[in-house]
Amino acid sequence: VPPTGADPFGGIHLKSFTRGSGTVSGTRFARWHWSAPPTTGITAVRGTWWHALHDGFEQRLGGVNWTGQFSPSLSAGNTDTALREFSIGFSSPLPAFEDRLLCARGEDKWCPLEPDSWSGLRAVTFTVLDDTPPTALMTGGGLIAGGWRRGNQHVVVGGADGGSGIRFGETFIDGSRVAISVRVHGNGPPRAPRFGHSGRKFLGRHLRTLRRCARRQHATRCDEFDDVCTGSQQFLVDNNPPAHPRAVSLAGGEGWRRTNDFDLNWENPDQGQASPIAGAAWRFSGGLGFDTGARFAGGRDRRSLADLSVPAAGSYSLQLWLRDEAGNEAANSAVTIPLRFDDLQPKVAFSTENSDEQVKATVGDEHSGPASGQILYRRVDAEQWTELPTKFDSAAAGAAELIAPMPELGVGTFVFRADATDFAGNKASTTLRADGTQMAIRRVPPPPIARAKPVPKGKSRLFARLRGGHGRGDALTVPFGAPALLSGRLMRADGAGLGDRELRVVSRPSRGALLPAGVETVRTGEQGGFELRLLPGPSRRVNVTFPGDGGQEEARREGLELRVRSGVTLRARPRQLRTGQAVSFSGKVKSAGSPIPRRGKLVAIQYLEQETHRWRPVLVTRSDHHGRFRAHYRFRYVSGRAAIRVRATALAEERWPYAPGSSAPVTVRVQG
Repeated sequence: VPPTGADPFGGIHLKSFTRGSGTVSGTRFARWHWSAPPTTGITAVRGTWWHALHDGFEQRLGGVNWTGQFSPSLSAGNTDTALREFSIGFSSPLPAFEDRLLCARGEDKWCPLEPDSWSGLRAVTFTVLDDTPPTALMTGGGLIAGGWRRGNQHVVVGGADGGSGIRFGETFIDGSRVAISVRVHGNGPPRAPRFGHSGRKFLGRHLRTLRRCARRQHATRCDEFDDVCTGSQQFLVDNNPPAHPRAVSLAGGEGWRRTNDFDLNWENPDQGQASPIAGAAWRFSGGLGFDTGARFAGGRDRRSLADLSVPAAGSYSLQLWLRDEAGNEAANSAVTIPLRFDDLQPKVAFSTENSDEQVKATVGDEHSGPASGQILYRRVDAEQWTELPTKFDSAAAGAAELIAPMPELGVGTFVFRADATDFAGNKASTTLRADGTQMAIRRVPPPPIARAKPVPKGKSRLFARLRGGHGRGDALTVPFGAPALLSGRLMRADGAGLGDRELRVVSRPSRGALLPAGVETVRTGEQGGFELRLLPGPSRRVNVTFPGDGGQEEARREGLELRVRSGVTLRARPRQLRTGQAVSFSGKVKSAGSPIPRRGKLVAIQYLEQETHRWRPVLVTRSDHHGRFRAHYRFRYVSGRAAIRVRATALAEERWPYAPGSSAPVTVRVQG
């Protein structure tokens, strides 16, 4: 770098010399040659020249045309060592320029090489015409690689020019410049590093932050300095995560279950112009620090997760959020769903405390918790268990007590059993106390007392039966809501009636009823007869007992079965339809004195088969917790006209205290 004010070309020049002794023939020359880059041409040359010329030598400056012919524009034949500036212009661009030291004589003549002749040039400046536009390039990068993009992305741009070379390139997105690549050549006008170099190129890598781009399509292009462009390239941008899932539901509900299988369904939010949903991320955690970590299930517009399972019994929290195709997701938008699994039986044990008034058992379940229980007993030599009216007391979380009154036990050994169910449906049963001993009570007859021999009592006989509806006997079935009549007679052994005696009537509702055992009294008439009206209610067992008196022994009549049919209503709409159409059935199961089962009441829709006069099933459904049910059936194979009688029948189930019962028939007319 020359000092300020110094000649920038000091000591920098080009020279041609003659050397040696002898001569050189005419038209012989030495030259400096400059060629313009392809697609360009030289329009002007200026600079400084000086020379020492002897005996026929000349310095000539001129252009070379497109046929390669040299045409001098300036020439000198005398010595002039002063620095002289020159300027040459050309009417049309030329491909080259030459400076020649020439023996300016004919080919048959010669020029002496002594004394030495020379020519010099310095500060030569060329004006080059370049009217061919460059080529703009866009060669790749994540920004235009396809698909939705987010965050920081790059695009590789470039250009090519066979003439003056690339000065700079610009990149635009939606009409706004986002980056520029500049070829720096130092101070002053741009100068090629080597005059005549062709095919100049550059490549640049532009990094673009897309976080402020809207959720939509955008266009990008790269331009050269003279507005030569690649053309627009479309790309998709989305920097916003999806909203939370909508209407999230767990198949089977969010309550406790015994099966370790969870299926999740939801609705995706409307993405509008944003990238579509690409999948769902989820994790679930539970007690003792359990955490699955974030997991991902891919799939465009995914709306469900199937067959999820937890590692062990307990309550867990499932977090669900969405990811779009641009890779955006936000865990803080997660929806939380509880997963409750319990496949462990509750723990049941009788109390170790002895009481003559009541029987106690404790129930424990650390997960879903105790839901219900029952205490039963039987003689050790009997097969059938007898239910006791049991109170279920859930005093604390995860624990409950079963309390039942101590029954009137006769002489013998009696075994007790406790049944319990938790809210997941797991059942447990035991006949043991908490200390591992069997819950059994032994009653022995009192020792004889030395006293006067008692007067023997007379034997008593007790007869009883049930009446109602269209039947009578030891077992009776009546419609729902209908009363029944208990009647009979108390007699001595000789058949004479025992009048004005008090009888005890115990009614024990069937399993599943909410009503406790009922106890009533009735007095016999003058001839020993008696009648008692049994109120409407669920099915029950009726026992009649005469406790005896001073002159008569006790008498008992057990095992009277009063069965009550289930009450069902049925509606069918429409009543008239064509083959291929569907009929809607609806109705209700009545449940006086008993709860509808947790899973709903089983109801069969039946039709009357004309050939056999038997009711055949069409479909089976379940009611809701209020006893209401709905079902649909499509008639597909009916030809001609048919009048089909249908009814709804509440089927028998465990812990349902009613016998099977049917609704009034409804006639549906079908035309093929």
